[in-house]
Amino acid sequence: MKALLALVSATALSLASVAQARDLGPDEALKLRDAGTIQSFEKLNAVALEQHPGAVVEETELEEEYGRYIYQVEVRDAQGQQWDLELDAATGQVLKNKQDD
Repeated sequence: MKALLALVSATALSLASVAQARDLGPDEALKLRDAGTIQSFEKLNAVALEQHPGAVVEETELEEEYGRYIYQVEVRDAQGQQWDLELDAATGQVLKNKQDD
């Protein structure tokens, strides 16, 4: 019974954390940018590229997580390595800068 309760609790926590992230579409992202809520995509991309000089942006995504806007960027550096970055879309602060496996 304890094992079942632990499994149910773990599943509920997993579902709650997944439900906290929401992908934003282009129209909503542009409205947030135009309102000054988030920084421009060009500026956020520049911050990501500063972390890996010579890299190119391959993919971007804007999410709302726990009431915070997170800009996710995948870049490929000059050596061909892929990096996953997360930036606070309001401030441009780098939250994550991890080499993709």
